[in-house]
Amino acid sequence: MTRVPRLALFAYVLALTVIVCDQALKYWVLEVFDLPERASAQVAGPFWLTMVWNKGVSFGVLNIDADWTRWVLSAFSLGVAGALAVWAWKVERPLLALAVGLIIGGAVGNAIDRLRLGAVTDFIHVTWSWFPWVFNLADSAISVGSVLLIWDLFLAPRKRAPG
Repeated sequence: MTRVPRLALFAYVLALTVIVCDQALKYWVLEVFDLPERASAQVAGPFWLTMVWNKGVSFGVLNIDADWTRWVLSAFSLGVAGALAVWAWKVERPLLALAVGLIIGGAVGNAIDRLRLGAVTDFIHVTWSWFPWVFNLADSAISVGSVLLIWDLFLAPRKRAPG
């Protein structure tokens, strides 16, 4: 039996944690808090809960009201998550494992919504004038993971090999 590399295991556990937390928050907003579509409730200061069904990708980009987009975006999300899960076996830097785990978890969390509900449940609304979007935990994980991935791949200083 093959042993899972330590950093890959970290990425997988992080991805699972993001999925569980994301789905639990979405369940709470939809079933417990029962926030109606387009309704808002202030949490604290600029932080609001605003229920929005997102049929596009992060922050409503490509928000096309056609059923086929649900399946295409779900397949794309799961394909990216699968590719990153394979890549996680080769990850040698903790920051890269963190980035990969966050992106996998966010992609799968939003794919679950698309497959189960037909659209992604967005509800976190920060009412700063320069930030008009409504998003969710999965979107946040994808965004933070993407920034960390870019940082690790292109901007992080590397130790030079001796010689």
